Amino acid sequence: QVQLVESGGGLVQPGGSLRVSCAASGFAFDAYYMSWVRQAPGAGLEWVSVINSISSDTYYADSVKGRFTISRDNTNNTLYLQMNSLKPEDTALYYCARSRLGRMYEYDYWGQGTQVTVSS
Repeated sequence: QVQLVESGGGLVQPGGSLRVSCAASGFAFDAYYMSWVRQAPGAGLEWVSVINSISSDTYYADSVKGRFTISRDNTNNTLYLQMNSLKPEDTALYYCARSRLGRMYEYDYWGQGTQVTVSS
């Protein structure tokens, strides 16, 4: 069955960096667009970034553009999000999600999330 397992979250100071990962299994990872979506405490879901199946196209929310980098390793079925210059407002539960085929911003599977807390 499809599984998405995030890891790498933690506590980081403002201005710091963190890389979160998502290990995928149970499907042809290299056939799907993959996204990161986050949820801050008391807030709704916020789309962060998406990458196409062959890493040739990436898109970012304005709130993270220039600070975050999405990437993937199709050999090892892993999705990454490198987060630099972190701000307290980046504090959230970060989910990886698989996009539906042909529907970049619609998702059919989600991971359980990894918590990122930015605080001094």
